[in-house]
Amino acid sequence: MNRTLKQLERDIANATTYQAWLEASLEHDRISGADEWKDIDRSPHYDYELIRNRLWQIRQARERHNVNKLVFHLHEGLHGNLGNISNPALYRHSRVGTKHLIERYLDEVCAALNYLCDESFEQFGLKQKLDFFETTGQAFGQSGLMLSGGAALGLFHVGVVKSLWEQGLLPCVISGSSAGSIVASVVGTHSNDELAEKLRPENLYLEAFRAAGWKGLVRGTPVLDGDHLEACLEENIPDLTFEEAYRKTGREINITVSPYDRNQHSRLLNWRTSPNVLIRKASLASCAIPGIYPPVSLWAKNIDGERVPYIPGRKFVDGSIQDDLPVRRLARLFGVNHSIVSQTNPHVVPFLSRSESTDSSFSTLADWGVRNLSMNLNYALELAQRRVRSNDLGLLISKAQNVVKQRYIGDINLIPPRQPLNLLRILRNPSMDDVRNFISLGERTTWPKLDMIGNSTRISRTFLACRQRLDQLEERTLNRLQLAYSPDDPEHRRVSANDLSH
Repeated sequence: MNRTLKQLERDIANATTYQAWLEASLEHDRISGADEWKDIDRSPHYDYELIRNRLWQIRQARERHNVNKLVFHLHEGLHGNLGNISNPALYRHSRVGTKHLIERYLDEVCAALNYLCDESFEQFGLKQKLDFFETTGQAFGQSGLMLSGGAALGLFHVGVVKSLWEQGLLPCVISGSSAGSIVASVVGTHSNDELAEKLRPENLYLEAFRAAGWKGLVRGTPVLDGDHLEACLEENIPDLTFEEAYRKTGREINITVSPYDRNQHSRLLNWRTSPNVLIRKASLASCAIPGIYPPVSLWAKNIDGERVPYIPGRKFVDGSIQDDLPVRRLARLFGVNHSIVSQTNPHVVPFLSRSESTDSSFSTLADWGVRNLSMNLNYALELAQRRVRSNDLGLLISKAQNVVKQRYIGDINLIPPRQPLNLLRILRNPSMDDVRNFISLGERTTWPKLDMIGNSTRISRTFLACRQRLDQLEERTLNRLQLAYSPDDPEHRRVSANDLSH
């Protein structure tokens, strides 16, 4: 048996497709005894009695067609991490899946939501359905994908996105900082039909880095050519505003930019806060690492579709400096209360890789030791800030403080393994082999997390699908009513406006 398990572990490690990985992992669970662990409800890692009881209540109400009781149970008792069912510890005992009780509970909740959405009821018509799915869905929240900075290591994000998209798990809300903003922009400006081709390595143009010359380095000006980076973005990102991209794809992309001025706060650009800003320029600004690339002015389209400066006189730089992962603002703007983080920042990954592989929890850069180092660094920077008279140096210290203070993880974290050679490649143009390797690394890192991501997002995805079907039904009903009440056909006036409630 041990020899078979070791062979399966080699097959898992060497898998080049998700299907090959999944087959080997399922067999490993069968032989190792993990399947038996899944069958047992009991575990110290979640409230199995609460989940068992809620499952029984919802199933009983649905099977007895008691709509009022079903709505009550769902409205009052539906929470994203009910009974701690999203606890990562529940996914460490098996290669695929978790406790079958949790999966049955999720099955039943989604079946109940689809039942309420698609069946016809006397006292629960279209208007009541729309109200229920709107209020309960908002209260439940949704997941967001956050792509960090990381220069060339950001190609890891492409593999993450590709895996999620192929399995139907790519969230609608996606944020990107620095290198992550490029991947978010590509995903947010291409339709599903276009994305399949765009995510192929040979279709990505990645000549982003070109030296500005040694004279610039001596003079203290940016060392890489910003025009060359902009040309790279033009090859990958269509010339769209945030609102145009949202209307095209339905994906709500967000790009963080940091102000070049010390006395300003970072901005989160998206179709709600800055609908007319051009995405290319936003991504260019988010990639402008101070000292490496020059700061960038944002541009937008005016009411006539002409390109005009956005906030004239103000310039922006690397978004990851102040807000690598805009958790709070995504919660406020889009109801995101569950985060999937793809983290490739070179100053973060060496610490998180170790912590992520253990059972211990971690908060900012890593465990207590690194948090202590972070506090000491921040204290040293504060002392330096008080003594510095140079505005430029003071600005640099201020930005360094922002980097140290940030939180760099989410609820589910996708982090590349520590490989020293990766750090040597972060500011050079990747070869095609590099591109394929980074994308493959992102895919293989995501595969073991797909079940946790799928289970954690399943209810919110069902809410979204139900709401979309109800919106379509509402539109058809309103069109029918509009025709029925046409002044040119008095007979149609007999149709009741209450049709919307049935």
